[in-house]
Amino acid sequence: MLEEILQQVQEGKLSVSEAKDKLATYENLGFAKVDHHRKNRQGFPEVIYGEGKTKEQIFSIIQAIKLKGNDVLVTRISEEKADFILREHPEFIYNETAQILFWKENKNSKDSYQGYVAIVCAGTSDLRVAEEAAVTAEALGSEVRRFYDVGVAGIHRLFDNIEQIQQATVSVVVAGMEGALPSVVGGLVSHPVIAVPTSIGYGANFHGLSALLTMLNSCASGISVVNIDNGFGAAYNAVLIDNIARKGGNKG
Repeated sequence: MLEEILQQVQEGKLSVSEAKDKLATYENLGFAKVDHHRKNRQGFPEVIYGEGKTKEQIFSIIQAIKLKGNDVLVTRISEEKADFILREHPEFIYNETAQILFWKENKNSKDSYQGYVAIVCAGTSDLRVAEEAAVTAEALGSEVRRFYDVGVAGIHRLFDNIEQIQQATVSVVVAGMEGALPSVVGGLVSHPVIAVPTSIGYGANFHGLSALLTMLNSCASGISVVNIDNGFGAAYNAVLIDNIARKGGNKG
């Protein structure tokens, strides 16, 4: 990238100030420093965490990211804040359940890769976290298949879907209460499982702590655990795994 920009300056296609803008690693907005080089380092642009930011701050960060030609993903954004953004950017998509606002440039690049990320959710009460994972994975470019309300209290519902789950590249398994579902899935699949404890449960659930400890202490192999209610973090890791599989599948 550096050589290409220097070549453009030498050929007169870029001014020195334009070259400096292209080489800037971040943009200082005063209240935030937008990391424009994150896509170069990690493969995805910076993701905006909407909770705790004003709608005006979110809008300014979106503008900075979009002007660089990057896709936009905002997590934990309320409907009221999303409506403010949508008035200026009606092309964006808001998922109310996931509390995610995103925009992807249409890239019609098709390949022969058939892998997908399975999002497995124990109960309807866990849907917000499951949808955060599902929409994040889709926004980051993976195919997603949802398997919802398949918790251990009615384990036959899981078995009805297990063959499709087994064919996934990676599974994100979301559960509250005692958090047993990832252990069950982990014992039935041959791919990585990313477990997400949710804060759903009665008093002794301790707002997700009991589910977190169950998942950390799972005797099933191949399970990694993210923080309570962190559907975004689980999806991000799942997409990284899916992308590695895609590169391997497209070789030769």
